[in-house]
Amino acid sequence: MMRLFAILALAVSTLAASQAAAQSRVVVPNFWDQRIRLDRPEPGPPRIVRFLTDDDYPPLHFSAPDGTLTGFSVELARAACEKLGWTCTVQARRFDTLLDSLTEGRGDVLAAALNLTPQLRSRFAASHLYFRSTARLITTRGNARADLDPRTLQGKRIAVVGGTAHQAFLERLLPFVQRRETGTLAGAIAALRSGEAEFVFADGVALSLLLAGTGGGELAFTGSPFLESRYFGEGVGFLTRKDDLALKRGLDYALQSLWDDGSYARLYLRFFPVSPF
Repeated sequence: MMRLFAILALAVSTLAASQAAAQSRVVVPNFWDQRIRLDRPEPGPPRIVRFLTDDDYPPLHFSAPDGTLTGFSVELARAACEKLGWTCTVQARRFDTLLDSLTEGRGDVLAAALNLTPQLRSRFAASHLYFRSTARLITTRGNARADLDPRTLQGKRIAVVGGTAHQAFLERLLPFVQRRETGTLAGAIAALRSGEAEFVFADGVALSLLLAGTGGGELAFTGSPFLESRYFGEGVGFLTRKDDLALKRGLDYALQSLWDDGSYARLYLRFFPVSPF
């Protein structure tokens, strides 16, 4: 299934270049305080910076049909290296081995969608955030609204995958909705299409891929993104070992510079023609 999503994500990113009008309506998140300016770090000794990632989580990091690594996190890492004049490599490893690989020195930076937690921060140094996981509601296009007061959801039937943070969020913070718990996201989408549910509540990235695909035309986001870190994580940054703070400072400078010169937005539009924000 994820391989199919990878092919879909690549196709969508190719189409995005010819959809300037649609892109102008995409919400590009801004994680930078423009009142804070970072100085360019002094170049250290020559080195090859090894980025580690996973190849099965589009559109942030995945293998293209020709086998090359790409995705928003991957291309942002490459852009940061170019900005800083670094020589870099990007290597794919199994997602469940990434943290140990960084700890054991088999790479220098993680460029993967690992949501920051207090536990991760205790083990690693994290760059400034460059992405956050959102939770979103989708519904049929005719039922979608830009502004949605959660109180208007009282009694509404919302499909959600059971045993997830999204299910826990609804149970705790929106107890007045009627949950329709399913085993998979595909099951939740089927419930919406059949009329058993009026909305689906799920991961914004997964839903944005669905909406960007050929089968998502009759559905749309409704309301604003949910960003509660207790349920959906603090966000995503590049991770380094704590003893490599010069590397972290360089990445922080590069990320802000990429935002300032528009490179961040261009990459975001390339991989998120339908934004999860």
